[in-house]
Amino acid sequence: MIRIQEIKLPLDAEEAELTARAAKVLKISKNNVQSLSIVKKSLDCRKKEDLHFVYTVDVTVNGKEDSLLSKIHNPKVSKAKVLSYELPECKRQSKLRPVVVGFGPAGMFAAWVLAKAGLKPIVLERGEDVDSRQRTVNGFFQSRKLSEHSNMQFGEGGAGAFSDGKLNTGTKDFRQREVLRQFVLHGAPEEILYSAKPHVGTDKLPLVVRSIREDIKSMGGDVLFESKLTDVMIYNGAVQGVSYETLNGKREDIETDAVVLAIGHSARDTVEMLYKKGLPIEQKPFSVGARIEHLQENINKSQYGKFWNHPKLKAADYKLSCHPYGGRGAYTFCMCPGGTVVCSPSEEGTIVTNGMSTYARDGLNANSAVLVGIEPKDFPSEHPLSGMYYQLEIEKKAFEMGGRDYTAPATLVGDFLKGNSSKGHALGSVQPTFTTGIALGNIADLLPHHVTEVMRDALVKMDGMLEGFACPDAILTAPETRSSSPVRILRNEFRQSLKANGLYPCGEGAGYAGGIVSAAVDGMKCAEMILEDPYYDVVLEK
Repeated sequence: MIRIQEIKLPLDAEEAELTARAAKVLKISKNNVQSLSIVKKSLDCRKKEDLHFVYTVDVTVNGKEDSLLSKIHNPKVSKAKVLSYELPECKRQSKLRPVVVGFGPAGMFAAWVLAKAGLKPIVLERGEDVDSRQRTVNGFFQSRKLSEHSNMQFGEGGAGAFSDGKLNTGTKDFRQREVLRQFVLHGAPEEILYSAKPHVGTDKLPLVVRSIREDIKSMGGDVLFESKLTDVMIYNGAVQGVSYETLNGKREDIETDAVVLAIGHSARDTVEMLYKKGLPIEQKPFSVGARIEHLQENINKSQYGKFWNHPKLKAADYKLSCHPYGGRGAYTFCMCPGGTVVCSPSEEGTIVTNGMSTYARDGLNANSAVLVGIEPKDFPSEHPLSGMYYQLEIEKKAFEMGGRDYTAPATLVGDFLKGNSSKGHALGSVQPTFTTGIALGNIADLLPHHVTEVMRDALVKMDGMLEGFACPDAILTAPETRSSSPVRILRNEFRQSLKANGLYPCGEGAGYAGGIVSAAVDGMKCAEMILEDPYYDVVLEK
């Protein structure tokens, strides 16, 4: 198979033309191309007067491909390298079933690998199955009565189940391809295998999540919902078992010597339990900011120019970053084209914002987090959990500012830039989508001072990158605090806790991932270490 990069097609061209263009690059007849598959598809919109699609394709041809390649002196043409995932050999000697805590992307793919290897994992998930969880979340939006065990953060699919379902990642690990392939096999659109910016959408994710769960169960695994981890039993520096509590308060124990700890970035009570047990945890930088909403039509016009309503173009996205002053960065995160801003707390008396889009991305508004980095030196103390408590205090303050009923504080961008409150002001062209409503005021009273100052400078600079970003009518809804974990649960080269042989801190909540795909890949790697069954001496600090 031959790989050809950077084949360009204008917007109005059909993909059927790729065969002829590939043949032209290879200097052969179109009839000599036996097959063609798209490896990557992206949109080049750097020049607004010349928007076009760019493809990487793999082709098979008649005749000897090596001979043909030897005659082609083109750096964009090479022999295709097709990477496939093969399950590692299972060397595990223990007869005990491994336990996976959490059924977000990390826990899901850890459990899938373990089940595939025949180890029949037991999954503990504190929240509900994805269908029940959807009903609970929708009920919260209507009643404003929060379930602390099953919500936007907790439950089958993790926090990513209620998001845009973005699957792009910075990791180059070959396992990412297997993650995407499994998503497609379980119901995701096939285009995520080649799209430069793949996404599934919150409306399609439940189908995928449900199907993967049933796959794990068909291989002997068990998934226990509404089952919250309450203790990890450790003796002589090794895991001996776990305890969990059901929704009716019943305590159950499981004997095991392998636990994948994929708890997500919001399980503060679990982190506290692990800290009290003496597991090494350190402070980790995280980010704070607000979610900004614009009219999606205006984002399309800024990104696509005169082609803004072309039928081949989907809702435009963006990804912006800058360093306004003093080296402290600001950036946009989790941009949701045609999406909704959602109320996403996991504890009563707190406000958290997040973004969500369906697969079609056909809503009136675009939204994205505008975030500023918070370093450990900004934390109130050197306590390992100080960042976590700092995060919590901001969320509690937001609840108070919004009126104590899950209404979120918000400010119009025009007022925010001037340092003014929006209280009493009329909304402009942008109507907020926040699922439990907003109260116009001054989010500068909520966010840390240095965050507010950087955001003001950043909005102006980002407006120079994307026309209209600092539109006075745009709305900032706060706070956005859960983009990443504020702690890291330390682990060694075998991905095991430094003080608990057989305990595998995993994914975003443990501080080792940042998104659906990277978390899934980390889950796979932790599961592979269980298959490897590493034996080594653990030196405990006295």
